[in-house]
Amino acid sequence: MKSRVHNAALFAMYQLCIVVGIAAMPLAIVANQIGLNFPLHRVLANVGEALEKAQK
Repeated sequence: MKSRVHNAALFAMYQLCIVVGIAAMPLAIVANQIGLNFPLHRVLANVGEALEKAQK
């Protein structure tokens, strides 16, 4: 049972990261023109890896 809750929480976090990434896209484009980077891709990759490990 704990495994299902854990998987559901990871899936929700993964989906939330995608939504935040899409919503922050205009801000990220402007920041990139200034020379700043948003490391959201790292967060998404880490959560994605954790989700894949949990589903095995």
